[in-house]
Amino acid sequence: MKGWRGLAAGAAALAVAVSGCGTSTNSGGGTETKEITVWLMDGSAPTTLTDALNKEFESANGIKVKYEVQKWTGIQEKLTTALASSTPPDVIELGNTQTASFADQGTLADLTADAGQFNGGEWLGGLKDSLTLNGKQYGVPFYAANRTVIYRTDLFQAAGIAKPPTSRAEWIDAINKLKAANASNPEFQALYLPGQSWYFLLSLLWDEGGDVAKQDSGKWTGALDTAQAKAGFEAYKALYDASAAKKAPADTDEAKPQQMEVFGTGNVGMMIGLPWELAGAVKAKPDLKDKTSAFPIPSKKAGSSAPVFLGGSNLAIPAASKNSAAAKKYLALLSSKKYQDMLAEGGSVPGTSKDTAKLATNPVGKALADSAPNGKVTPVTPKWAAVEAGQNPLKDALTAYLSGAKSLDQATKDASDAITKAMG
Repeated sequence: MKGWRGLAAGAAALAVAVSGCGTSTNSGGGTETKEITVWLMDGSAPTTLTDALNKEFESANGIKVKYEVQKWTGIQEKLTTALASSTPPDVIELGNTQTASFADQGTLADLTADAGQFNGGEWLGGLKDSLTLNGKQYGVPFYAANRTVIYRTDLFQAAGIAKPPTSRAEWIDAINKLKAANASNPEFQALYLPGQSWYFLLSLLWDEGGDVAKQDSGKWTGALDTAQAKAGFEAYKALYDASAAKKAPADTDEAKPQQMEVFGTGNVGMMIGLPWELAGAVKAKPDLKDKTSAFPIPSKKAGSSAPVFLGGSNLAIPAASKNSAAAKKYLALLSSKKYQDMLAEGGSVPGTSKDTAKLATNPVGKALADSAPNGKVTPVTPKWAAVEAGQNPLKDALTAYLSGAKSLDQATKDASDAITKAMG
């Protein structure tokens, strides 16, 4: 996925000037690092964290940090140019679905042997998978976020729902109770679920034991036509049909219209979303602040949560960095519990610490923390980008199946064939 705060991808190179890091010649004829350049993305880390981190690093190492905040818009092109230069930044942030592509191009340093100094035993599994290519690790997990079910506590109470559902069957029961309690409101939707929420579909596919693609002898093929994947589609349809689905579009995703705006109308009991979407809804309708909470996406297995797609970022060192030793010290400091706790306090799932106590201080944070260890990512291969680009086969399959334009078998077969072709 693109970085969850809004990564925009592109392929064309953008001509930018990339300044290198300062060095000076020492008496032995070598070079001594005086400065490292760090690129982090806008909104990824609180300034309280980065200010403290950079100050501590500079004090401990006598090396200045040239800290530059980048915008997600256009970052793919900017990184492409920077990583191809002889003077790239020394530490960069990458969206988790970007990492494999840049690693495959040979522009990221192999950090496999260094994982121990980056708190390797505490890495968040899904992000670790996203930076591992051909058995080697080309980065360090930074932070993650995942979708949870955001709900109206007042509407749950009025409908007699005593506690959040912890199984898919209980979830559908809650939907039915919400519909019955709000039958007098023709605009009410128990669960706002548009037809193309494919990141949520992934949770259902994985929960049923399916996947979007499989690899055999180095070749990727679509896997949406397996019995397990089809069961995931059926689970999506069951929720879609139960939730007054005709009020949600079958042919668009959660961004068209923005589901936080729909939730903010007050006519929705639940949505499957990210923390910033709840914040957007509350900003538009402030009285929702004390009427909302969240719970993990329920599994079909009672008492369990479904696997979730982990959006987020990794940190990497460009292969051409002249200051990789200093860059590793910077990543080691950022990977420490002190700064991982600060990430959690800022509302993110920390990438190199399993301690999420600082995150779980509110219901939404607790739902994130409970879900993240069960998180996964899309296939870790540069070939996956071709699936998401343009017409996404998973979206097409959902719309065709939900609208009745195609049978389940035909919709999933066509989507699998399209994935095989895109990853061929």
